[in-house]
Amino acid sequence: MAIWKFMINDKDVSYGTRSRKSLTHEGCNEPYKDRYWCPQKKWFTKEACPFINKRECENFTWMSGERLAKL
Repeated sequence: MAIWKFMINDKDVSYGTRSRKSLTHEGCNEPYKDRYWCPQKKWFTKEACPFINKRECENFTWMSGERLAKL
């Protein structure tokens, strides 16, 4: 059982027992207090991601070799 969970479903963001409308299209950089949600890491970052969208992030990860290390 999770104590606290951050989830993005369609156009809604839920955290704990609360929910609200999503502010971003793909969930990347979805703000929560002073942090930004990263769907790839499934965790929060201190600064907003520099990529325009999730596909650009995935392309960078693939081209930088991070994907190969996981295989």
